[in-house]
Amino acid sequence: MQIEKSDTGGITTLKLSGEIDLHASPALRSELQKCAHSKVSTLLLDFSSVDYIDSSGLATLIEYVRESAGFNGRLALFGLQKKVRTIFDLVRLNELFVISGTAGEATEALAAK
Repeated sequence: MQIEKSDTGGITTLKLSGEIDLHASPALRSELQKCAHSKVSTLLLDFSSVDYIDSSGLATLIEYVRESAGFNGRLALFGLQKKVRTIFDLVRLNELFVISGTAGEATEALAAK
């Protein structure tokens, strides 16, 4: 898995690529912890290049939601491929996360919350 970070207009975006599994989750956890320590108010995760996510990856995302709640951090995911989206739907994490098709839609969905 690779992570590219960008900041634009107060919104931090992490572009993720590859597989988010037991081996990659620690790197994602580290990057998300940096965002939490910096109190990133709006974080978008670009999943357009993610082929797979397992339970360790899902747990890492849930940990960030818990950590960011203390400073009202907002998180949205976008660009999920069909098989990755299915995983979120099956475990009903689509009810916890804002999931959108594009970065613009994700930003709008967060603004509406």
